[in-house]
Amino acid sequence: MTLQQQLDTLYQNESRKVQATLIRLLGDFELAEEAMQEAFFAALHQWPEEGLPDNPTAWLIRTGQRRGIDQIRKRQTARKYQYLADTEEAFDPEQDNDAISDDMLRLIFTCCHPSLTQQAQLALTLREMCGLTTEQVASALLQKPTTVAQRIVRAKSKIRASGIPYEVPERKELPKRLGSVLKVVYLMFNEGYSGSDGEQVFKIDLAEEAIRLAGQLADLLPEAEVCGLLALMLFHDARKAARQDDHGDLITLEDQDRSLWDADQIAIGRQWLNRAAAASPAGPYTLQAAIAAAHAESGDADLTDWQQIVALYEALYQQIPSPVIALNRAVAIAMRDGPATGLALLDQLESQKAIQAYYLYHAARADLHRRLGNHKEAISAYQRALALTQQGPEQRFLNRRLSQLIRPE
Repeated sequence: MTLQQQLDTLYQNESRKVQATLIRLLGDFELAEEAMQEAFFAALHQWPEEGLPDNPTAWLIRTGQRRGIDQIRKRQTARKYQYLADTEEAFDPEQDNDAISDDMLRLIFTCCHPSLTQQAQLALTLREMCGLTTEQVASALLQKPTTVAQRIVRAKSKIRASGIPYEVPERKELPKRLGSVLKVVYLMFNEGYSGSDGEQVFKIDLAEEAIRLAGQLADLLPEAEVCGLLALMLFHDARKAARQDDHGDLITLEDQDRSLWDADQIAIGRQWLNRAAAASPAGPYTLQAAIAAAHAESGDADLTDWQQIVALYEALYQQIPSPVIALNRAVAIAMRDGPATGLALLDQLESQKAIQAYYLYHAARADLHRRLGNHKEAISAYQRALALTQQGPEQRFLNRRLSQLIRPE
């Protein structure tokens, strides 16, 4: 691997950690992002001559901190930063190692501060924690990029103006902050599990980071829904080796080689699910984990317990009557009772504006029409789904399904 390739990999895997620590050291989102970019730019020019440092992440943080302090000293009007310029604290990777590992957790609680709206919390955390572009955040939240951009700017301004602390809250404060944090962690995992764009179905670094954060949260606050979310992500993540073929094409759940699923990880997921299920009644993440377990623990697609899955979706829909849950429930019912029944339920969602912008809704309708032999309706729905997805493997999968319907006999 060339030095340039090593630097590219380091940026992909470590840039969010570097930025999170720089936010702690410099006290400002925008300054930290600028300093992080300058640190990588410095590495691009210095490392070819000096060689790769023993601890590249620490080098980047130390360099970013110095660049940030330089910027503070140049900004005569930034008096609120003067204490940093006057009392620069040297970054010590040995002493700060534990703090660095916790900075992502600090950052997520800062982004999910209760003084911010939930939409702002989600947008800011996906932008800062995941390094997603504004367009990718908008896709994940099914919102307009301009709306998301405004929310991110306002959230950063409020954090700065209100002096929101960069810390993990005291234990007594955790429960009221936990719901937003769990939702953000799950959205992060979803972007890793099924990216909004690009050529990879699975973005391993994002998914692993979400699982790591959930594990930290479970250690910090081992409540049922924290354990449930961790179990849910572990079950899904266990299937990653079977989700793409050697050509990078998508393999659907029913066609996956289940011998490639990570049995050890599924077993760990079951342990976390059992801890979550001990609480009553089961919460949304625990119910979703139970659904994922029904799939993950079925050795054959034909033996999937759709009766149990439908019952779990019914319970989940009672708690969260959202269009997306209704969509998944309809698909499960279609697998149990037949495509016509499922399609009738999907047709009831047509008036929901949010679901009309969701490509999986149209893909599900297309698949059920295909199974019923309604080729014209299936073609139309596949085309609509294609227009709404930016992910290469998904596009190729939909195109294959489409070509099977329109090619001459």
